[in-house]
Amino acid sequence: MRAIEGYKGSLVTRCALRLAALLFVRPGELRNAEWAEIDLKACEWRIPAEKMKMREPHLVPLCRQAVDILQELHPLTGRGRYVFPGGRGGDKPLSSNAVLAALRRMGYAKDEMTGHGFRAIARTVLDEVLGFRPDFIEHQLAHAVQGANGRAYNRTSYLPQRREMMQAWADYLDSLQEAEAGKVVPFKRSA
Repeated sequence: MRAIEGYKGSLVTRCALRLAALLFVRPGELRNAEWAEIDLKACEWRIPAEKMKMREPHLVPLCRQAVDILQELHPLTGRGRYVFPGGRGGDKPLSSNAVLAALRRMGYAKDEMTGHGFRAIARTVLDEVLGFRPDFIEHQLAHAVQGANGRAYNRTSYLPQRREMMQAWADYLDSLQEAEAGKVVPFKRSA
């Protein structure tokens, strides 16, 4: 988180990196985000079905920190279609390699971190460190409901719980960024 905050590239890319960590959506969902999908007053991002891997619409609760980042970015890109416009004219979204290239410029090797890696980190820490229920996490990741009946019978979105979880996740990331250099955050050991 400190490396992202210190990123010297464009503000658009730095904001994309920050939101990738906070929201842990798929990289393609993030780079294709449109201002029309974002409701800053309701603190929600409604991703339409055609942009989702599972072809189901997905609601992403926005934590306070994500809203702050989007408000910071809005004066720069808010007149256009994309939250993260590409560098040439803004009629296309940010390149699919922009976040990955930024991670490489920050010194992260391909076996250390990728844009998709934010999802795996969030999945692990939300469960093992912060103690959130796996079904809340899986819904936030927009994963298919497992089991014989799957989505046919499980239509809940756990929205209040996911709002709470997303704010707790953002606050946890803030605590890591503010922690003393060299402080190790312990993980729970599995049985």
